[in-house]
Amino acid sequence: MKKHLKYIILLIFGSLALNLSASNLDSLMTKANNAYDHQQYDTALAIYNQIIKEGYVSPKLYYNLGDTYFRKKNIPEAILYFEKAKKLDPNNANIQYNLGIANSMIVDKIEPVPEFFVKRWWNYFYNLFNADTWTTLFILSFVILIFFVGVFILARERRNRKWSFFFGFIFLLISIATFGLASQRTYYTKNHNEAIIFTPAVTVKSSPSPSSVDLFVLHAGTKVQIRDHVDGWIKIKIQNGSIGWLPEASLQKI
Repeated sequence: MKKHLKYIILLIFGSLALNLSASNLDSLMTKANNAYDHQQYDTALAIYNQIIKEGYVSPKLYYNLGDTYFRKKNIPEAILYFEKAKKLDPNNANIQYNLGIANSMIVDKIEPVPEFFVKRWWNYFYNLFNADTWTTLFILSFVILIFFVGVFILARERRNRKWSFFFGFIFLLISIATFGLASQRTYYTKNHNEAIIFTPAVTVKSSPSPSSVDLFVLHAGTKVQIRDHVDGWIKIKIQNGSIGWLPEASLQKI
């Protein structure tokens, strides 16, 4: 009896701690939003960053941070946090719109390499939902697949076996596709394989060495893909396909 009572007490205190933590976060968010509304941007930034230090992240929090940095005309920071918000909520129109405005204000205008149509279609579906939604769709499609497999095994009539096989095959393809999208989206969300340039102007090198050949120059706010990391140098790729090396201190990971 005492053992059960101990677990009940621990559960109660754990629930209270979680409620207090959530209440504290809500209070901090309200304070930060009020500071933003009154154009007290430094105060808002301090509180938003405090919330992040508490271990809480969300698309809304990153969006608010990006918008606040944008109001302070800190475009690289604004782009960084808009990108972080987009990573968690890829289909949010407000995030996409504000990110587009911020990107229009940077120096570098890089034309992307045309994508193969299959990859373009994949990316379209990939960006429709976040990792949790794709995972839910995978589970749902897999359950429906199991149902049709069961019908196929148990059905005696040829017609029932025929349509259950057909729909089962369709949902097998859907399950494979949604599993791939969920896996890729989860990997993308958890890994930092993209970054924003923060140095006003930085020369991209041919190898991870200050004495290597200069290739081209990038400016603050430009988004790059991270390909490798060697002794304080980052191998990057930009949208037009160009590749080179940058000092790690010149960028911040998304």
